[in-house]
This record gives sequence, C-alpha cells and structure tokens, in this order.
Amino acid sequence: MAKHVLLNNVDHRNLHIITDRAEKYGDNVMFTTTFPQEFRRIQAYYPIFFYKDAQTGKIYSAALFGFKDKENLFLTEKGWDASYVPLTIERQPFLIGVQRYQNEGVAKQQRVIHVDLDNPRVNETEGELLFLAYGGNTPYLEYMASVLEAIHHGYESNEKFIARLLEFDLLESFVLDIQLKDGSTHQMQGFYTINEEKLNALTGDVLAELNSEYYLQPIYMILASHSNIAKLVERKNSRL
Repeated sequence: MAKHVLLNNVDHRNLHIITDRAEKYGDNVMFTTTFPQEFRRIQAYYPIFFYKDAQTGKIYSAALFGFKDKENLFLTEKGWDASYVPLTIERQPFLIGVQRYQNEGVAKQQRVIHVDLDNPRVNETEGELLFLAYGGNTPYLEYMASVLEAIHHGYESNEKFIARLLEFDLLESFVLDIQLKDGSTHQMQGFYTINEEKLNALTGDVLAELNSEYYLQPIYMILASHSNIAKLVERKNSRL
C-alpha cells in the first residue's frame, strides 16, 4: 500500500532511491501514460495507443510494453532494454502535489514533491541520495523535480490534444490479434488508435489548424510508432 508524504530535508535526509529497473521494483507493467512532448522519443521504441481511465472516463496516451497485464517485454535480467525510459516510469517513487498557502492574505498554491515511503526503491543505504549533507538537493533530486514538472505539463497538453482528436472524431477502438511462433494467439482489447481514414479526409484548413497547434506531428508519430508492434512480438517470441 502506498504511503505518500511531502518530501523534506529533515525527515528524509538519509533517504536513498534505487534506480535499477526490475520486476521487484514494480516495473512489470503492460503500459504507461505518455504525452505529445515525449512522443518523439517514445515512438523510437514503443507503440503508442490510447486508453480510457475506467474511473474518470478520461482518455490518455500510452506507451505499450507488452500484450497482457504485468508483462513488460523491455525488462531483462540486466535491467530496461531500451535507451529511453518513459518519464512516468522514471519518476518512481515520486509524484507531484499541490501545497496551498497564504501570501499577504491571498490564497496561493505551489507544486511540491511527494515520495512513496512504501515503494521498494526507497531505503537509507543504497542508491541515489536525495539531500546533501547541509540540506540542499542533490543533482539526482533536481533531475527528478524536472521530470515531475515535465509530466505535469505533459498531462495538461495531453488533455488538450485528446480534446482536439475527439472534436474531429479521430479516435477509434481496435482489437490487436497476434500470433506467436509456437502457434498460440493473443488478443489485446480496450485501447484506441488514430482513425486513418478520417484523418486522411480532413480538409486542408483543419490540417493547417492542427499543425499550427503542434498536434499534427504527434498524430503522425503515433502512426509511425505502430511499426514497433512487430518488434514487440519479436521480444515475446524470444521468450517462448
């Protein structure tokens, strides 16, 4: 069970974070959330699709790692087998929060860092130290703060991106059927992708509008990323 607390240099002065990638640290996930600013790096390794949050109904972009629950085909005995790890994976065990305060009678808020003390990466002896001897942030913690900030802005931009895709009815559900070298078949459901027929039918004015909003390039990066499905199947076959 997660135990999220506000990070501070007094109570957590001795905290270390293990940065290795392994199943025992919770990296055995089928997919993770991503966002348009990250697509350029994501599409080089992972297929990009969309999924709907069952509780909120919101739609998010996702980088796919496997074909079933708790399957991450990029995890090996040596760690993560790709030179780029998605930010929402790399952020663990941190998350961004909001702290409200009063400034001259005016209610304000600022983003702060929380840490999950029950995360298996968190300990007091091994890994990256968070705070310097005199209380300042280590370079590692500064980097993690930048990762969380990028994720925060990424979620905001993803919401606007999805809204535009829905406006032009560019999302469609799909079923992915794969056959492995041992003859077994698998079917992946519950995801969405770009409807290429409707994309190709958009007028020049609409395409220009999407391009001016920097949404056209992410759309084509999503489509290009689908070539990674075959590579993912190869990873699956190699483990049979």
